[in-house]
Amino acid sequence: MKLKKIKEILEAEILIGEDQLDLNVETAFGADLMSDVLAFVKSDTVLLTGLTNSQVIRTAEMSDVSVIIFVRGKNPSEEVIELGRTNKLVLMKTKDIMYVACGKLFENGLKGVDIQGVER
Repeated sequence: MKLKKIKEILEAEILIGEDQLDLNVETAFGADLMSDVLAFVKSDTVLLTGLTNSQVIRTAEMSDVSVIIFVRGKNPSEEVIELGRTNKLVLMKTKDIMYVACGKLFENGLKGVDIQGVER
């Protein structure tokens, strides 16, 4: 799914990376536990989180995540935004809670990350 479509679905505000809205992502992952992100996320995934600290950016960097969406209208600090800019990330925010934001993306065809060993 193109980031432009995700922005529309979530009525999201682009914080940085507006020039990358044609980027395509294959899956989404919602989490506030960065250890889960490190364990389960692969590239081409959009990360939805309520955390706004620099650890989120560092985790995205280590996981090859290029898109972070902050939920619940959370505003990262300018320091976090600058760190995201340095790492060439796309940062967005939505007023939706994580549950609703993930549901909207799923309802519109964006799959969740498959977790090995978990049957569906």
